[in-house]
Amino acid sequence: MTALVPTGVPQRTERLGVTAAYAAQGLSYATVVTALPFFRDRYGIDEETVSLITLTVVVGAAFGSILADRVSVRWGSRTSLMLALGAQAAALCVVLLPVPFPLFWAFFGVYGLGLGGVDASAAMQAVLVQRRIGRAVMGSFFATATAASAAGAVLMSGASGSALGAGLALGVAAVVAASVAGVGARIFDRTREVRATTAEQKAARTRIPTLGLLLVGFVVFAAFTADSTLSTWTTLYLHDELAVTGTWTVAGLAFAIAPLGYGTYQVATLVSRLGSDLVVRRWGRAPLAAVTAMVGAVGLAMMALLPTVGAVFLGVALAGAGVGALVPLAYSAAGDLEPSRSDEIVARVNLFTYPGSVIGAVVPGLVAASAGYGPSLLVAAVMLIPVLVAVPWFRSTRGESVPRDDAAEGAVVD
Repeated sequence: MTALVPTGVPQRTERLGVTAAYAAQGLSYATVVTALPFFRDRYGIDEETVSLITLTVVVGAAFGSILADRVSVRWGSRTSLMLALGAQAAALCVVLLPVPFPLFWAFFGVYGLGLGGVDASAAMQAVLVQRRIGRAVMGSFFATATAASAAGAVLMSGASGSALGAGLALGVAAVVAASVAGVGARIFDRTREVRATTAEQKAARTRIPTLGLLLVGFVVFAAFTADSTLSTWTTLYLHDELAVTGTWTVAGLAFAIAPLGYGTYQVATLVSRLGSDLVVRRWGRAPLAAVTAMVGAVGLAMMALLPTVGAVFLGVALAGAGVGALVPLAYSAAGDLEPSRSDEIVARVNLFTYPGSVIGAVVPGLVAASAGYGPSLLVAAVMLIPVLVAVPWFRSTRGESVPRDDAAEGAVVD
């Protein structure tokens, strides 16, 4: 066993560093997604091509998550996170320019690599920092990403669809990502795992609990399926099937009602993530995971089975409260499955994110084409029910409180 020595970086600084990484991730992703109509118009491409470009990002993100694990093996998750943020910044700088379309598409793939790398590496860092602090803080990191996503959407909205405005918004996201990467050596946790090299070391090393990894991975898969379903289809459900075309006037400003459904989901997600850490500290991670899974399923079922405007808004708020908290709980549980190999486990669990996102964006549309949006929402609701099987794996291996990292197997500080 190698003792974990102090990193020389204050806990508050490390926590701020991880928070900054999640902020950069949320800002860049929201900016890129909301810029898709601008890119479509700039290159004169159709919706099918836009879908293929989006798929390129998803595939790139999966490879980025794998690369993050490989890089963290040798240099630690701090280096992996810095490189991934740097890749995002470089890609954003290229795509905001009117470069030839093949180059644009290629760098969208580079952005995907950075996206997946930050997803995995930031979660690795979050697990390390939470363990050092000794109490639940994972929800606050994901809440930061949610708030930054909202800021990114507002930033792109202010661009008003102009080439200059969109370029400025993407440029801001690039600068933020590059800045966080640039100071990462000073503010990220330097702890890294030492992987076994000899046959004797590999034989003696603690095994990863495969069943636990698969079950926690399924929770991530189900949560992101629900998240993608709600993000993609809530507005269309309200507008197309429930014929919500009116506006809501506040202080002389008119707001279309249908998009407010997605806004309600984001607000509920943010609130649940902000509050989840306090709940975990008092009642534990496993009980909250069970409750949030059921709340999310009930919310989705309410949207599907009670097709009225009021029920849909209440349902989407419940779904946001459930799904929003479930994601940080799952990553926190992944890091505790085997603390001495948390980087590997988090990287593997993160891979479940991307098929969930794709299925949530595609399958409901296919179901809705023949049966309507209601049954399509039930798909995501049903997938949350088996999450209860994974709840026992959400208990910390050393009690419900987060263990402090005064010593850890297979860990060193650069």
